[in-house]
Amino acid sequence: MRARDLCQALDLPILPKNTEGIRCKLKRLVSRGILIEPEPGLFTCPGA
Repeated sequence: MRARDLCQALDLPILPKNTEGIRCKLKRLVSRGILIEPEPGLFTCPGA
């Protein structure tokens, strides 16, 4: 899932501040090993 898709799923307006905030949080989850980033900007669960 991409940050923009997650914003839509959470009913947040598609604004740069929202997508960048979500992207930063997703990157933090990647650094903690909770998510993986198989390609730039695409985030998923490790077992999915």
